[in-house]
Amino acid sequence: MSYPNQVYWGEGGEVSADFRPADTAPNVGEAGKDAIHYLATTVTTRGEYGLYRVEMRPKAGGPKTHYHKSISESFYILGGTVRLYDGAQWIDGRKGDFLHVPQGGLHAFRNDSDEPAEMLLLFTPGAPREEYFERVSEMADATDEERAAFFDKHDSYFVE
Repeated sequence: MSYPNQVYWGEGGEVSADFRPADTAPNVGEAGKDAIHYLATTVTTRGEYGLYRVEMRPKAGGPKTHYHKSISESFYILGGTVRLYDGAQWIDGRKGDFLHVPQGGLHAFRNDSDEPAEMLLLFTPGAPREEYFERVSEMADATDEERAAFFDKHDSYFVE
């Protein structure tokens, strides 16, 4: 393995960091309930990765078993208990637990507990997941064709 190709060609560095305070309002949803915080989008990371903080209310549920063809997805549990499906079994993920799912790996997650849960989601390489997060709830009222097109556009292939 070697380092990736050089991206920065300037001399002496530059001021380009992006700070997000912990009390920043979520981008989707309501803080303390079901919410998604855009920590680092594919735009800000130049396509390298996408990092999101997910807050789930008690008994929030989650997506059914699915896989991605072009992106990997990783889960880091910040608090509470998140049920993680690793393609073979359901695991109770708790603070500090981590699950990496490579491209093609079956996975799902949900909060079945009576307590809130919180986790980080990391997608690599970066993908424009923001539209997915912002519009997925609309798919409940979509036609089968619209739903299939939406999930295909967002590299999400459900198996159940």
